[in-house]
Amino acid sequence: MTGKSTHRTVGQSSEWSTEWSTGSPSPALGFLHETARFSGFAVLGALLSGLISDGPNAAARTLPAQKPEAVQSTRITEIVDGDTVKLDTGAEVRLTGIQTPKLPLGRKGFLPWPLAVEARAALTALSRDRQVRLDYTGRRHDRWMRLLAHLHVGEIWLQREMLLRGLARVYTFPDNRTHAAALYAAEQTARSAGRGIWALNWYRILPVAETDRHIGTFQLVEGTVMSTAIVRGRGYLNFGADWRTDFTISIAPKHMLLFRAAQVDIMALQDRRLRVRGWLVQRNGAMISATHPEQIEFLTREANPVKPTSELKP
Repeated sequence: MTGKSTHRTVGQSSEWSTEWSTGSPSPALGFLHETARFSGFAVLGALLSGLISDGPNAAARTLPAQKPEAVQSTRITEIVDGDTVKLDTGAEVRLTGIQTPKLPLGRKGFLPWPLAVEARAALTALSRDRQVRLDYTGRRHDRWMRLLAHLHVGEIWLQREMLLRGLARVYTFPDNRTHAAALYAAEQTARSAGRGIWALNWYRILPVAETDRHIGTFQLVEGTVMSTAIVRGRGYLNFGADWRTDFTISIAPKHMLLFRAAQVDIMALQDRRLRVRGWLVQRNGAMISATHPEQIEFLTREANPVKPTSELKP
């Protein structure tokens, strides 16, 4: 039987390793390491609900007075970073479905992630001062009142192009996951070729044994499920002999509904090799909360049990 009893989250680090090519440990833990211990599930819930769409590194921002209009076509005037642009309407757009290396953007003590400058430069070359078509496939605004859309400049789908260049990772949400399969395919193409971030150990896929060294960071983690359980409606996929110390995927009761809709049987996943992505938190051992089936890739020979999102009826 499995279960979880304690919880601690780690927020933004003030210091990042500069040993990009050597696979150095994730950020040194700053002030939020202590304060987050008292914030409990409220912080984790906000983080994983998609309200804080950029995870623990999201900076405080001044929200606009109202939601910007979800325009269908306009011109890109400015590139904020590798996955955020400004339109000539004044609105910002977050390229939904991907996460590129992060820039400080005014956050004190925040060092740029490896290839963050290159990601912004690539998006600038692809899109600045160009006409863009916006495709809305889920939730249209995030907490910062940015538009959430897939962007197309001519024949170029910007999210896919950034993934193919190795300058982004797939980053989906329960309410924005329509094109997950195509995005994963593009990411895999870049990773197989060792392009961009995939040439750096800093972004390597972690084995479960290393997850406790990277608390507070967004990671891709691979391992084999050793045991499964559902406790009070919450699903657990345990990757070690002792759930008190080993890596676990946790699925909240409300998110279990999406797994059932996709016909993913949590209890049938023992001995399956999986890749999961998300923000690592410390709860007993390291943990990632899975909020939707597309967050997990099934790596063993059995057919992928996740149906395409277009077939789902959540």
